[in-house]
Amino acid sequence: MRWMRLEIGRINNGIVTERKRLSHLLREEHPSSVTKDGSQYNFDQETLHRLEQALPGELQRQLRLPITFYFDSTVPDSFFLTDEAALLALQHLEEISPLRRMREGRLWIAKPIVYTIVNRYPTAMQIMMR
Repeated sequence: MRWMRLEIGRINNGIVTERKRLSHLLREEHPSSVTKDGSQYNFDQETLHRLEQALPGELQRQLRLPITFYFDSTVPDSFFLTDEAALLALQHLEEISPLRRMREGRLWIAKPIVYTIVNRYPTAMQIMMR
């Protein structure tokens, strides 16, 4: 079991440790953050501008990027989301139905939907193993 935690830790090395608000990233000349292994994580400016155009100002101030989807090995066909602002943003972007609600602090989303979202918004989304 210990070796699995080590491997998951290595897989998660590219995960951003300091998630920044979209409104803050839009003001940076070179929007970036830092990953768990200390590497620089650069955000795609075109993606950030698409989000700026699509989301209302208040949500831009609330939303922290990258949006993180979590993988739980006990649920093989879905990822989950824990960020309420991310849920609102994805609903605003019409990626998730406005009828969806978090339950017990999580929203489960089928893997094919998450993969589509991740591909549609490069660098603004990440998947993390737990």
